[in-house]
Amino acid sequence: MSHLLSKKQTLEGSTQTQKITPESANWNYVGFEAHTLRKGETFAVETGSNEVCVVLLNGKADAKTNEQQWDNIGDRESVFDQKAPFAVYASSNDCISMTALTDIELAVCQAPAKGNYPARLIRPEDCQFESRGVGSNRRHVCNVLFSNLEADSLLVCEVITPSGNWSSYPPHKHDQDAAPAETQLEETYYHRIDPPQGFVFQRVYTDDRSLDETMAVEDGDVVMVPEGYHPVGVPHGYQSYYLNVMAGPSRNWIFHNDKDHEWIIERDKKIAADQ
Repeated sequence: MSHLLSKKQTLEGSTQTQKITPESANWNYVGFEAHTLRKGETFAVETGSNEVCVVLLNGKADAKTNEQQWDNIGDRESVFDQKAPFAVYASSNDCISMTALTDIELAVCQAPAKGNYPARLIRPEDCQFESRGVGSNRRHVCNVLFSNLEADSLLVCEVITPSGNWSSYPPHKHDQDAAPAETQLEETYYHRIDPPQGFVFQRVYTDDRSLDETMAVEDGDVVMVPEGYHPVGVPHGYQSYYLNVMAGPSRNWIFHNDKDHEWIIERDKKIAADQ
């Protein structure tokens, strides 16, 4: 199994199904956890030196930080509901806790903090929707904590890719600290599949092929992208959701397309203009 693939785990007595740390991923910035809670259970995360964005993927919960509280948040039963999520953001030396009012699923996104921004609730109306690509390259993006809202390091978005389509495609990368041409951002992909017995394929590769991994990814798995291009393909009959978490030396998403496949962008622009 690829060292870039973290399989979903269910441990008795634990809510945690995924845990990626900078140490376990052998990188510097991104941390990610996934948790499932039964009604009545509480989850809490101390932010320490990080900023943290806890995304309520489904269900309803009461949420609080050290100084604020928000009751009965959550407005979707599934990540495939075509609704934006609720999320809670907090910076360093704080704590986010969630108490499940129904069964819930949480994504915990972490990166180094500078303490510039206060704790806040991110509501669905704060998120930003956009669709990208044409034809079998069509996918739907929800920016949760991206260009729509400020943060120190974190970039968080959701992507739904329809059956038979490709996403993060044409292949692109962001592994060079060379703005304005490209920025360096580590990235995790938290995958969910509908129906859940399905799978998707994700390839992570560099120009010189010193890294070249192709993975069959199942529901609840995480793919780590330390460098290189990272497209996702969705088989017929299934639809794909993934939550992206990115962070790096600067909070700026500038990517570089694989030059071998960049011609597809110009073709797609022509197709869109003719429609």
